[in-house]
Amino acid sequence: MTSRAGRPQRTDARGARRSASASAVLRAVLDRGPIARSTIARRTGLSAAAVTGHTAELAKLGLLRELPETEARKSVGRPHVPVDLDTGRHVAGALHVAVHHATVALLDLRGNVLVQHEEPHDGLAAEDLLARAAEIFDDLLLGHAPDREPLGLGVATGGWVDRASGTVVEHPLLGWHDVPVRDLLAGSTGLAVEVDGHARALVHAERLFGHPRARDSVVQLFTGHVVDAAFATGTQVHHGPRSAAGAVAHLRVDGSSEPCRCGRRGCLEAAVSEGTLARKAAETGMIARPDFPELLALAASGDSAAVAMFHDRAQLIGQAAALLLDVLNPAVLVVVDRSVAHVPSCLPIIRDEVRDRSRCPDPAETVVGTSFPGTELATAGGAVLLDVLYEDPLGPLLTRWPHASSPSSA
Repeated sequence: MTSRAGRPQRTDARGARRSASASAVLRAVLDRGPIARSTIARRTGLSAAAVTGHTAELAKLGLLRELPETEARKSVGRPHVPVDLDTGRHVAGALHVAVHHATVALLDLRGNVLVQHEEPHDGLAAEDLLARAAEIFDDLLLGHAPDREPLGLGVATGGWVDRASGTVVEHPLLGWHDVPVRDLLAGSTGLAVEVDGHARALVHAERLFGHPRARDSVVQLFTGHVVDAAFATGTQVHHGPRSAAGAVAHLRVDGSSEPCRCGRRGCLEAAVSEGTLARKAAETGMIARPDFPELLALAASGDSAAVAMFHDRAQLIGQAAALLLDVLNPAVLVVVDRSVAHVPSCLPIIRDEVRDRSRCPDPAETVVGTSFPGTELATAGGAVLLDVLYEDPLGPLLTRWPHASSPSSA
């Protein structure tokens, strides 16, 4: 098992094997729970004794629980007492920072969003925004999970995010440069904090809780105010040096002359961002002001001019999807875009563009929408933290090893 950069590393082989085995047990319960220990042993290849030991340890940490034997008591011979995730003991905090608002949420161990709160933040400095988010997080804990133990706080946002240091290196639309998000939030909450780009965060979410083929290989294409991508093969999500992988904002697309902040024209983000579409709709008088949710609602109601705008945009998104499919050849490509859920004709247009421009044999099966419509932002933040838990349930989140950015490990 490979330890994450910036986190205490296990140097002995026995510790690494033990950690990997505990992870395999916990993931088996996530996938199939409630599940008997004997079934876990068959699915993981671990011995019955090893599974018994790991389930006991994970139960002690509050991650697993035995279910009542119920019908098992009526069977002949020794009953199989199933185990399942203990979704009532812990809670994962989540923060997603979008261009105009922040989403703060609480999730359970299965990635279910228990509560989420949106907070506008236009004009707030980074430090003030993060301090406000920490206050909202505390309020959610007190109001909705007073008896649960917080695992920590996962943070997802667009732009260039260096996961190892927990820093937002650059987010042009927010005006953020080298913001130490992890250290600021760890200081204000007193909890473990993990930070990543939101496209990679949603890859983790799909692999843990979403599309089954994402476990093989997956590309995530996120198109909102920010446009970015992420991909994973097998167990590895690709980060690149300083986690800069997935920067597709400046891919050139045909049919757009929209000026980009980089000085060129026809860049993907400039062409398809929510801000661009809302501005164009306001300029034509379709809506009174550049408000993307208003435009989306208009299209969802069937307004032909608004629908046509989203269809044109879907063709441009399809160009990027086709290129990513040909270069990376994933088992599934997930498009995270609000129009996919609210304007159902958009996804078929993206697939048609993929069919025309790529070698993908079956776009209808390969190109899909997010598994978390309506909660994708909250899920992204929570998945940053839950990915760490499922990768190493015996690691720092629950065993209180010093965190890389804590004073004791500085």
